[in-house]
Amino acid sequence: MDELIGRLVADIGMDRAAAETAVGIILDFLVKEGPADKVQPLLAKLPGADALIQKAASAGGGGLGGAMGGVMGAGMRLMSAGLSMGQVQSVTRAVIAYTREKAGEDAVGEIVAAIPGLAQFV
Repeated sequence: MDELIGRLVADIGMDRAAAETAVGIILDFLVKEGPADKVQPLLAKLPGADALIQKAASAGGGGLGGAMGGVMGAGMRLMSAGLSMGQVQSVTRAVIAYTREKAGEDAVGEIVAAIPGLAQFV
């Protein structure tokens, strides 16, 4: 996951801690909203993913986003973590692109297709 975090820091200009939290929130969203039989094999191809998910969960930042589900809830959690709307979209696209590199287009495409509203962000 260090490669992805490094890309976010370099390309989007966020600090490392914010990038780690953002990635954790997005991966946590995929775990909660995506089909488990597709998401778990994806996470297995992303060493360090579980640690980032745990870190994001322990960081709290739930607020309203914690009460909301789906894409809107994840977006609210990301903004509560200090990201702008533009950064939310950029980080989401970068995370999905990275997962495609590591797990393949078909696997990630099935997950994106299974989560209502996600396709419009990636």
